Amino acid sequence: MIVIDGQNTGLNVSNYQNLEDLLIKMMESGNLEDRVVTDVLVDDESFSEIYPHQAEDIETSSIKKVEIKSVAVSDMAVSITTELEKVVGIMAQGGRQVAALFRQADDAEALELFQDLLDVTRNFMRMIGVLREEFDLSKSTEFNAASQEISGVLSEVSEVLENEDWILMADVLEYEFIPTVEKWDKVVAALRKDIQE
Repeated sequence: MIVIDGQNTGLNVSNYQNLEDLLIKMMESGNLEDRVVTDVLVDDESFSEIYPHQAEDIETSSIKKVEIKSVAVSDMAVSITTELEKVVGIMAQGGRQVAALFRQADDAEALELFQDLLDVTRNFMRMIGVLREEFDLSKSTEFNAASQEISGVLSEVSEVLENEDWILMADVLEYEFIPTVEKWDKVVAALRKDIQE
């Protein structure tokens, strides 16, 4: 038996060679169109691959039931924007902490935390980029202005990093990075509204 979002599909697990074949066919069938798979249960046990294509190694002959749980892409995107608002707060707070550490001449700890801040910022921008592409948000002037502004600040951060001027880095973080990051609160809220519509 194959169940998708609580509905029995009427399809039999044994019609497929292995679990990967079953999952691919379910994706291709249109049953999961505009949806994101959140969970796969095999005989009521949660399944996630430990290594790539592990599902290919699981023959369906030993499986009685596969249940696939999913959410609409738009619902997932709205959830992501809620998390991104939290990330904006984390980036602003991280900027404050790094700036304070540089001002205290605690360069080693500041640089370690600064690397984490850059990683979070990169991941934030990557996720914003995915949402922008998926939901065609390129028309938003507020979005484009915020993107250009943060790119400019990150370029400046990169130059200051090369020169190892930690006091200037604290200034850039405090007076440019943090205000720029905080503007993303409004952009993310507008993004969520666009997605919901």
